Amino acid sequence: MLAEIITIGDEILIGQIVDTNSAFISKELNQIGVKVFQITSIQDDKQHILTALEDAMNRVDLVLVTGGLGPTKDDITKQTFCEFFDDTLVENEEVLQNIKNIFSTYIKRPPLAANLQQAMVPSKATVLTNEHGTAPGMWLEKESTVFVSMPGVPYEMKALLLNEVLPRVIKKFNRPHIYHKTLLTYGKGESEIQELIASWENALPDDIKLAYLPSLGRVRLRLSATGFDEHMLKDRVNAQMDIVHDLLQDIAVGYEDETSIVARIAALLVQKEQTLSLAESCTGGTIARQITAKPGASAFFRGSIIPYETGKKVSILGIDEALIKEHSVVSAAVAEAMATRSRALFGTDYAVATTGIAGPTKGDADDEVGTVFIAIGSPSGVFAQRFSFGNARERVITKATNKAFELLLKEILKN
Repeated sequence: MLAEIITIGDEILIGQIVDTNSAFISKELNQIGVKVFQITSIQDDKQHILTALEDAMNRVDLVLVTGGLGPTKDDITKQTFCEFFDDTLVENEEVLQNIKNIFSTYIKRPPLAANLQQAMVPSKATVLTNEHGTAPGMWLEKESTVFVSMPGVPYEMKALLLNEVLPRVIKKFNRPHIYHKTLLTYGKGESEIQELIASWENALPDDIKLAYLPSLGRVRLRLSATGFDEHMLKDRVNAQMDIVHDLLQDIAVGYEDETSIVARIAALLVQKEQTLSLAESCTGGTIARQITAKPGASAFFRGSIIPYETGKKVSILGIDEALIKEHSVVSAAVAEAMATRSRALFGTDYAVATTGIAGPTKGDADDEVGTVFIAIGSPSGVFAQRFSFGNARERVITKATNKAFELLLKEILKN
């Protein structure tokens, strides 16, 4: 079964907002066995919308539309739907009461005429009640294709999709199971990984698809298959994933949706009753943010210092000024001193320190942009490694963060 997502709004096309709706819809559809064939973003233009609807009808079973349902004149989805379905707008009493209730309960003033106009819906539509807003969802059918229109406001769309749309899709369509399993790896690029698993990949059954999903400093390997026997499907994919996991066990972290490298580190530290602190210079708190985003981080994480300016490494972190002058602020010696001082100040078992040049300028360092030293302090000592992560600032910070987690995990596993 195939679906298409159409997002309506000039604000998406000019980059004013990011389309998060399509990602959410795609993930939810995939979980119920619906493959997304295409995602299309179009203007608030009647002819553009009509063309998109006609094209989608010729290739998919389900079309999900978001946006264009507001009370202002530029929101033209309902009127365009009427033209596409040869229909007229009628007042829906359920929607009207919902609008009045929202205004009386939350906004504390009578609705304007433009707000009440949102109760006008195509007469052929099945109305999907929007409990979080005034614009209703609509379900219509034409030539065996289902069309669903939802508001573009993310929290309104999500509630409608989960509570109204997906249950109807499940009831109406006979859908196969789609199963993905994704292995997380750190420390090698996709070309290196491909060489390690070449024989296995060549022997992979045709109906199980492998995808390499590289990002900065890590690669995800996803196996996907589709079928109507869910248990057999999962067994076959899991059996293949066990093989590739064994082949890559030195760099395998775990499975997406089951764990992450941060979660693995957290679990190990809690299990060992050990603690962690940070001294982040060039990464500017990015490592700490990822750690504290996980519930329960206080069980092992004691804190972080961000001595971004060289002088603060001396005055706050306590690094010897002579050491910085001798080796440069971006050096293995300074990174190791930062990790050592962080362990001492926070009283932790482990510490991670970063010092480098994220760019675009070199600042007061001697090395080139993209140079980063990462140090790990542990019960068995301290060490630092030098890396060159290119000259794009965001790339440098992301790669340094990912590499820091990789080095820390390896060190925890060793001790």
